[in-house]
Amino acid sequence: MTTQKTDYTISEDLVIKYQALNEKKKELEKELEELKKVFHIYFDNLVGQNQKGEVTVNNYKLQRQIRKSEKLHDEKTVIRLTELNMTDLIHHVPRPDEEKVRSAITLGLLKEEDLEGCLIKSASQAIIVKTLK
Repeated sequence: MTTQKTDYTISEDLVIKYQALNEKKKELEKELEELKKVFHIYFDNLVGQNQKGEVTVNNYKLQRQIRKSEKLHDEKTVIRLTELNMTDLIHHVPRPDEEKVRSAITLGLLKEEDLEGCLIKSASQAIIVKTLK
């Protein structure tokens, strides 16, 4: 499989369009958040906080769904399970102490080569437009 390399050029028009669309996106997101607040206040008054509800307005049905999740609090649960002598329910996960590893490398106790293949590197990309005037 061959990948085709296309020559892209960046024009001022493209940058201006990107900036304008990005600003419009921010405005739309802000407006959507305001509408969501209005809808949540409406449903809070209609059916109560954290309660699902729906309303029909002409040909539209507006619904509020409530998604609930539960998660054990790590520290408190470990303490409680230890108090109950249920330590077999505690999952022990050995983890490297990144701060100590970096210190050991800095002090020369450990070489970066010793950890070859162990370091996970990642990168993220962002486009930023600034007006220069």
